[in-house]
Amino acid sequence: MWNGGNQEEFSLRFGKNPSRVIFPGFCDVHVHFREPGFSYKETLKSGSMAAARGGYTDVCAMPNLNPVPDTAEHLEVEEELIRNAGGYCRIHPYGSLTMGEKGQEPAELERMAERVIAFSDDGKGIQRESMMRSLMETARRLGKIVVAHCEDESLVRGGYIHEGKYAKAHGHRGICSESEWGPIARDVRLARETGCAYHVCHISCRESVESIRRAKAEGVNVTCETAPHYLLLCEDDLQEEGRFRMNPPLRSREDREALVEGLRDGTIDFIATDHAPHSEEEKSGGLAKSAFGIVGLETAFPVLYTGLVRTGVISLETLIDRMTAAPRKRFGIPQPPEDYCEWDLTWEGKVDPGEFLSMGKATPFAGQKIYGRCLRTVCGGRETYLENSK
Repeated sequence: MWNGGNQEEFSLRFGKNPSRVIFPGFCDVHVHFREPGFSYKETLKSGSMAAARGGYTDVCAMPNLNPVPDTAEHLEVEEELIRNAGGYCRIHPYGSLTMGEKGQEPAELERMAERVIAFSDDGKGIQRESMMRSLMETARRLGKIVVAHCEDESLVRGGYIHEGKYAKAHGHRGICSESEWGPIARDVRLARETGCAYHVCHISCRESVESIRRAKAEGVNVTCETAPHYLLLCEDDLQEEGRFRMNPPLRSREDREALVEGLRDGTIDFIATDHAPHSEEEKSGGLAKSAFGIVGLETAFPVLYTGLVRTGVISLETLIDRMTAAPRKRFGIPQPPEDYCEWDLTWEGKVDPGEFLSMGKATPFAGQKIYGRCLRTVCGGRETYLENSK
């Protein structure tokens, strides 16, 4: 099993062109498994099966559910479903930051703290500075991370794709980058003042990278993630289909390049998929009318390996670190030695949503040529995925 190391060590173990390689089980701190409340989009079982197919052994499930896990009792509803999800991967629930994720009053943070991986209102930004400050102070006292979807709703103005050249050319409403980096700048300041551990979800623009880079240099306890689609795609790749609508949106080529550089220099700490399945009907309204969100657990490693590693942009060691050790270290998720995934890195094919185990099929990578196929995933010593054509 490969547990990291420098390029020379890796070459000695697997040669210059490794084919079948065993990696530690991947970890995704940002997924939406839709149960309880929205099982027509995804279930905990289907989502965790998709995770296993993608090589993941640990995932953290966001709280935009019904009921929202904002009280100990509501959290128990999700926990019971997790216990009966089949054990294809370990699912770590988030607790919400505010009641109903409405941003008006704090959730029962203290009562949930020992049972959740962190606190987040993902999908909705905390609009009031006073509320975020109070939440950070409580989270610091409880020793928990505040995980933020950063979006200033006053700047969105009905937009649904990046406010850039594609939006202007095709008559779409755009979302400005400031709606993301503005709240990040505010929250970084609050994290510095409160001493709270702060994590930023799915950053998408160069100003966000710059803000977090400066904060880290100043010693602020901040980390961030981005997703595969922001590292590999930009507004130049948009098509008039719902599978290209996500929040935050695909931004400019310059933004994408800044994200890649942020990944290379360590400003971006790790990669999360923001796996967000919807029904076929909900994704059938094109860019303007589809629901926000795409799936990503089953494609994350192969698209990143194909687009960033095989092209020499980053090393394989860097990619594996950002998908395993780095997120686990920040969120305190162990890496059991009996957890691993086996990949055939010489396999060539195309992304085929028809093969997904996830109930969601919307991906901007559909039809794209990729290298790498997961052959087997083992979680807790138990085989949770086996490629039938192995």
